[in-house]
Amino acid sequence: MSDLQGNETTNNMAVDHAREALAKINSVLSGTSTRQDVYVAVENSDDVIRLSREVATVLQKVLTNVVAGRSVSVVPTSAELTTQQAANLLNVSRPHVVKLIDQDILPAHKVGTHRRIYAADVEAYKHQRDLDARAAADELAALTEGIDLYE
Repeated sequence: MSDLQGNETTNNMAVDHAREALAKINSVLSGTSTRQDVYVAVENSDDVIRLSREVATVLQKVLTNVVAGRSVSVVPTSAELTTQQAANLLNVSRPHVVKLIDQDILPAHKVGTHRRIYAADVEAYKHQRDLDARAAADELAALTEGIDLYE
């Protein structure tokens, strides 16, 4: 049991450190030009790490997810994913991913007898799905306003 408590304490410390780093990177990114690099000083060292604005923005997104308690995976867009890996990224079942492939909604190719999906295609599908969900929610909100359900 103490091992479990130790892991929880470590996780809480990691989230606290991520929260502190996120606040700092948000401040730096909001206060600098869009072309300016970001420099990160390493504690108890003379080392300074130079990050491009793009890399600093990726780090900001990673920290945002860590602070929110979500797991983070860094996957190259050129990576080939199995249907199970794609399902995990989309938070759906593997059979649902297979159905999306069979309906030509999600592009895939075969490696031998196995289906593979590029990570970029999974990300594009996820982005479009999120946009569609947001549009549907906005439309529903507009409809409910029109019939005065909330007074």
